[in-house]
Amino acid sequence: MNELSLLYFDIDGGRAEPIRLALHFGQIEFDDVRFPMKSFPEVKATTPFGQVPTLTVNGQVITQTNAILRFVGQQVGLYPDDLMEALLVDEVLDVAEDMIDKMVATFGMKGEELEAARASLLEGPYSRYLEWMSDRLVAQGEGFFAGTELSIADLKTWVWLKTLMSGMFDHIPEQWLAQHYPLLAEYTTVIAQHPCIASYYDRGS
Repeated sequence: MNELSLLYFDIDGGRAEPIRLALHFGQIEFDDVRFPMKSFPEVKATTPFGQVPTLTVNGQVITQTNAILRFVGQQVGLYPDDLMEALLVDEVLDVAEDMIDKMVATFGMKGEELEAARASLLEGPYSRYLEWMSDRLVAQGEGFFAGTELSIADLKTWVWLKTLMSGMFDHIPEQWLAQHYPLLAEYTTVIAQHPCIASYYDRGS
């Protein structure tokens, strides 16, 4: 069995959360190494690209969120064997990553600059991404982004949409997604009830 160590901020959410969920789904033991935000300057100096998450597999440090997520997904049955379904999963993973990157680009902005940047983001790129996601769910017809069962595409998208609705981003109201993309808001509610996800967050209750 592989010895796994996942390194990320001490938060429930972010890029590492879908990886944690996938490992939980497969009941794979791993060392969940979390550090406070204030320690990031020291931590980033120890990573290959100054980024987290990283997954250490038997002593080898692996970077890139989607690569790690696929590695875990393939082991636990959350990544399809069918090539076309796998392609659909990969497409959704990259769309979600694009959305995250565009939001991260607004970090550090303040005041009117931040307000304008977030408004432009919602009206421009996010409207295209979220319309596409809504259409994909309708086209798939099974409540998931690829195939008929939960996949890592759902884990990544669910975590990000939930974060988007959390109210943690200034100038993005908690109800914005539900008001503009009700199908996606409903999707987040349904996916939250999946046994894999529900049991993960029930552990501490």
